[in-house]
Amino acid sequence: MKVQLFTGAACAALLSSVAPAYAQTAAAGPVSAAAEGNAVEGVVVNGKGQTRQIQLITATQVQEAVPGTSPIKVLQALPGVEYTSSDPFGAYEWATRISVRGFNQNQMGFTLDGVPLGDMSYGNDNGLHISRAISSENLGTTQLAEGTGGLGTASTSNLGGTLEFHSRAPSTEFGMLASGTIGSYDTSHEFLRIDTGVLPTGATAYASVSNQFSDKWKGFGEQKDLQVNSKFVQPIGSNVTVTGFFNYSDRAETDYQDLSLGLIKQFGYSLDNIANNFPLALKIANAYKNSTPYPAPFTNTPDAVDAVYFNGSGLRQDFLGGLDLAWDITDDLKLNVNTYSHTNHGVGTWDTPYPTPVPSPTGVPISERTTEYYIQREGVTASLDYHLGSHDIEGGLWYEDNNFNQARRFYSINATGTNINNLEFPTNPFYTQWYGEFVTHTLVFHLQDNWKITDDLRLNYGFKTQSVDITGNQAIPMQLASGKISNDAGFLPQVGLNYSLHQFGEVFADFSENMQAFVGANTNGPFSTTQAGFDAIAGKLKPETSDTSELGYRFNHGPFQASIAGYYVKFYNRLLTVPTGSAIQGDPSVLANVGSVTTKGVELSGAWQFQPHWTLSGSYSYNDSTYDNNVAIAGTGTVYDIAGKTAVDAPKEIANVSLGYDNGSLFGSLDASYMSKRYFTYENDQSVPSYIVTDLNIGYRFKQAGMLKGVEIQANVTNLTGERYISTIGTNGFTFSGDYQTLQAAAPREAFLTLRKQF
Repeated sequence: MKVQLFTGAACAALLSSVAPAYAQTAAAGPVSAAAEGNAVEGVVVNGKGQTRQIQLITATQVQEAVPGTSPIKVLQALPGVEYTSSDPFGAYEWATRISVRGFNQNQMGFTLDGVPLGDMSYGNDNGLHISRAISSENLGTTQLAEGTGGLGTASTSNLGGTLEFHSRAPSTEFGMLASGTIGSYDTSHEFLRIDTGVLPTGATAYASVSNQFSDKWKGFGEQKDLQVNSKFVQPIGSNVTVTGFFNYSDRAETDYQDLSLGLIKQFGYSLDNIANNFPLALKIANAYKNSTPYPAPFTNTPDAVDAVYFNGSGLRQDFLGGLDLAWDITDDLKLNVNTYSHTNHGVGTWDTPYPTPVPSPTGVPISERTTEYYIQREGVTASLDYHLGSHDIEGGLWYEDNNFNQARRFYSINATGTNINNLEFPTNPFYTQWYGEFVTHTLVFHLQDNWKITDDLRLNYGFKTQSVDITGNQAIPMQLASGKISNDAGFLPQVGLNYSLHQFGEVFADFSENMQAFVGANTNGPFSTTQAGFDAIAGKLKPETSDTSELGYRFNHGPFQASIAGYYVKFYNRLLTVPTGSAIQGDPSVLANVGSVTTKGVELSGAWQFQPHWTLSGSYSYNDSTYDNNVAIAGTGTVYDIAGKTAVDAPKEIANVSLGYDNGSLFGSLDASYMSKRYFTYENDQSVPSYIVTDLNIGYRFKQAGMLKGVEIQANVTNLTGERYISTIGTNGFTFSGDYQTLQAAAPREAFLTLRKQF
């Protein structure tokens, strides 16, 4: 409480001293060639010269968010991006989502410095979340391709676009950056980075460590994250550069309870797990076990056994490293080879009140149920680029060998609940329900030509092939499936053009086909069903594919830039996973191809530097995603009438506006985001309402000589107006109809104060 009062007072004092100065997302640093020629600094940068819809954000924009904030939160300013989370940082992975044009996070592709991150889903079987891959302070530019991802992007999940994160380069001068943040709910974040400058070998390098801690904003529990990052760049001669990095992350998150509309109506947004009240958890479990009335305040609560749990958590430890060689063989021929390795040990815990499959051996009707993950993957990406006259011909391949193990285990709880700590990896399980081992081999090849036909007309065309083979084996053969499944695509084309109408404006158009690979896991994909179910679909199941068409116009002139893009997407062979019980029970799912989805929409974005230090920027998107087919459940005779219904978690309208100021010393921004109504049932009988949320950041950089030189102070207020709303939906999946416990409440207003010093 003292920390919250101090932070609130400090923020109020700082805001009052600079009241007239609304802020700006600060001056953009170096960006990729996609942004070449853009004149407006410190705002979303559109991809001038590109043949597809591309937007970028800069490192400075990420840094002006609350330290420790996931970079995907900053991406909500981009057109077509739906961002949701139940914490102010976007770091709680169970509830943090990004989707684009109606495509969910697990239908997109993500990379860091070319290293694949998988689909960044919570139970990721082939990667990790960007918030664990690197500290936000070490990020450089981030590039979003809203529809057509680059052919060379190492991903087999990018049906709906790609996100390419790039780490900052080491400084050529020796220096240090130290920062500390305090804030609401006892938040603290410390960061220290040391740059070596140029070493005797010509190398540059840095190493950093960050530590973050906060209490949950509701309920009881902590969120903790420790990260270590390092990177070096070593030139060899005049035409070879070797770049390497090694990152470590240790994250422990106490869960927020998933809610339903009924629970929110009865208990409010602050309903949460009862980690401080084990006796009440025992009473709820015994009432369910013995079919007796539930205790207060859940006496009249339907399905009260799932309303709150004793506790739950997510634990992740990651080691991620890579080594990149860039060789300019000649002025026109360039080779790049990138090797990487990733090891992950993870556990998701839930203290389950269900007596099946078995209760704790102590006789307590609650046990600690886990989903345990282990990933060991190695891979290589390689590309060769040849400049020939007006052509830039580039080809490459990506190979990955991934071993993923996943287990469902149960751990005993004593009569007082004092023998477990959900923020520590459990040991000595008394029961293993299932244990699956999955080996996935991925091979992707691409070839493309960027052809400058005239000074005004550019054509990009190419294709990729994709082969993914998965072998799954259940070490404890019970209710889930073993077997082999593959999906291959011999020709996935992509073509785009860019035509300059005049000095300041250009049109672009593109078309691409993409395919999403199957997932080798027990909790998702074709292996998450029964053996009989797998045998029935193994030869018939088709991978999801998408055809994306875009047409757009960009304008860049002096203090103004803008873009408009329209798109049409056909999403084929949609795989529908239907829950067959509450998520904590972990029953086998029902998986089937259920037809297609048609998506069409328009996106607008713009930025205007209307005064030397003032910038106004914004974006608006309209999206119409509808199901094309009804769904018939095999063997039941049940047909669900969803044809023509709006896709779940696909808001029709998203809008963002930001007013920014930066005079080199004083900086900040006032940002507002709007999201329209979203459905969380396929039949559209349940939805969550629209909302508007605002964030404020403001700061000051000291530039005068002396002790204050290099000092920066910054205040952030998230959810400035204290809006109470439902943020993330679908955390436990989606059902055809009826209320379901799959919603997450957004965090209330929180305030943070950061002090930085550059040495």
